[in-house]
Amino acid sequence: MSSLPVRGSTGCQESPLLGIDENKRKRMLSNRESARKSRMRKQQRFDDLISQAAELKNQNSQIEMQINLLTQRYGEVESENAVLRAQLTELTERLQSLNSVLRFLEEFSGMAMDIPEIPDQLLKPWQLPRPAQPISATADMLQF
Repeated sequence: MSSLPVRGSTGCQESPLLGIDENKRKRMLSNRESARKSRMRKQQRFDDLISQAAELKNQNSQIEMQINLLTQRYGEVESENAVLRAQLTELTERLQSLNSVLRFLEEFSGMAMDIPEIPDQLLKPWQLPRPAQPISATADMLQF
């Protein structure tokens, strides 16, 4: 019974199987490491996108505040312009009335009077001459 030789684990027949198992184990470890790195890259990309979204939301809220301030300022300027247009209209009508009175006095008294003509610009305020100036804008204009 004990006369048969016992083969050890270093036999020729087991060597290819050990190599295959070793290669398989190395491949599995390599695959696990690749998968771990892939998950880390994916998580990093996700974190970067979350950070970018938060930054963009912050920028959007700042821009929205600037728009609200500029809209409010626009309303104030528009109100001022409406008041100035009303004053211009009133003063133009007064000037026309005074010129009418002066013409009447000139005709009635026979005295020559120097009655100035009302400029067309006052009668048509929407056609007021404006110097041609380029409008320049900078990023600092929106900073408050």
